[in-house]
Amino acid sequence: MEKNYLKNVKLFLFDMDGTLYLGNQLFTFTKELLSLIKKQGKRYMFMTNNSSKSVEDYILKLEKLGIDAEIEDFITSSQATALYLKKNCPNDRLYVCGTNSLKKELEQNGFVITENLDEVDCIVMGNDTELTFKKLDDVSKLLCTRKVKYIATNPDYVCPTEYGSVPDCGSVCDMIYNATSKRPIFIGKPEPAMPLIAMDIANCQKNETAVIGDRIYTDVKSGINAGCVSVLVMSGETDEEILRTSADKPDIVLADCGEIIDLIK
Repeated sequence: MEKNYLKNVKLFLFDMDGTLYLGNQLFTFTKELLSLIKKQGKRYMFMTNNSSKSVEDYILKLEKLGIDAEIEDFITSSQATALYLKKNCPNDRLYVCGTNSLKKELEQNGFVITENLDEVDCIVMGNDTELTFKKLDDVSKLLCTRKVKYIATNPDYVCPTEYGSVPDCGSVCDMIYNATSKRPIFIGKPEPAMPLIAMDIANCQKNETAVIGDRIYTDVKSGINAGCVSVLVMSGETDEEILRTSADKPDIVLADCGEIIDLIK
């Protein structure tokens, strides 16, 4: 697909870490890009698989990086997980192997969080930056001794940082699989739920929407699954070898999101 196809895009769905910033370092082009999109009367939303932070936490993080944002600017795997739970198991009591932010967000959506294993109906795994061995032990015990539902916010193996990468939800789920032979239902990217929710909110069609991120197996695949324009940026996890060997190919490959500025002017 030609790069100038981005000129027809009205809704830009940006992954965050590795795409607009890296760890706590904002990329130099990010402010100009977001400002240009707004000046053109178009819309952007932040679409992240990272469930370790609530939307309120992300607003504060972006504020520290110099970016103003509101709740309506976000689509997160935590939100998509809450929507899935409301539709499929609205009355379930949850054991959450995740951060306090994820627990709070699920509680705000009306769910009961419990650490009493006898009460648990469903396990929710997230990107748990507060992970303890007790949580791993609890999840393993539940999966080995109880017939509970098991879902995870996202399948990412690593989360990028300024110095490299750290394990993400997918890596922890693999560890649990090695112990229990059980796999969760994954909710976030590469599933199409988040892009579809965003398109509905913004009243945009698939050909007017671009999903932009640094990972093929989550960001790009989510755009492909939702029928949107898929844009890979090489500023995060993906390198040339990963791109070459991947069965899923993005519509557009850019060095970083800074190249979008010239493409949409």
